Amino acid sequence: MPSRFSSTSMLAKCSSRRRFISNVAVLGGVALLPSASLFAQQNAVSNVRALAFDVFGTVVDWRGSIIREGQILSASKGLTVDWADFADRWRRGYGPAMNRVRSGELPWTTIDELHRMILDDLLVEFELTSLNEQERDALNKVWHRLMPWSDTVSGLNRLKTKYVITTLSNGNVSLLTNMAKNAGLPWDAILSAELAGHYKPAPEAYQKAADLLDLPIEQVMMVATHPSDLRAAARTGMRTAYVDRPLERGPDGAQSVVADGDFDVMAADFLDLADQLGA
Repeated sequence: MPSRFSSTSMLAKCSSRRRFISNVAVLGGVALLPSASLFAQQNAVSNVRALAFDVFGTVVDWRGSIIREGQILSASKGLTVDWADFADRWRRGYGPAMNRVRSGELPWTTIDELHRMILDDLLVEFELTSLNEQERDALNKVWHRLMPWSDTVSGLNRLKTKYVITTLSNGNVSLLTNMAKNAGLPWDAILSAELAGHYKPAPEAYQKAADLLDLPIEQVMMVATHPSDLRAAARTGMRTAYVDRPLERGPDGAQSVVADGDFDVMAADFLDLADQLGA
């Protein structure tokens, strides 16, 4: 049965893999070849030239960032708000809002605009209608100021030495650009579903990224903490790397359930991903 990805167990596996010398392990004087699964993994990633990263949750801590900024707003305005609940509710509106675009109920609408639509409803529900337009706009732009996980920048800089690294997010280009500037994210390129006019997991979003990178799609690896994103990418021919982010939805939030081998690479964080990809 599949079990939730264990950072500890996977780190142990990664460490044992790195102890191979010229892809051969020696035990008691007997040379043992690596397992077929390890060879399969090595073959799967050997031709990868670019890494395309999901952003919200994978690269940055959206929940913690919104809670912190909300608490600052509360302190300055004398508000009493459960910002953890607010952040969770805001994020939960994301999928249904994109579905309105996918279904044709709405024309193409950027994530900034969808976030604002969700926010306007939440301001009523959380009795925050006293915020003026400038304050509402600033709160909506919190998504431009999300902070990275502790391993993100150092891991990306390592991966950048070997691969082209780019975003592949449903966030609009201006949002992703401002986020990168604010958080010091060293992208080689900023790609967005906006450029394809289709939100992930539509195949057009993944194919457009490969086209813009001028690479065969199998030479691009999708990196994400969301299994559904990776499975959609895999169906287009992309390679896949799962990165564990157990705190994305908070200490008591729902966790992704994946099995070892579900994706080409399974990593505990970006530093572990760099280790496994030889960067």
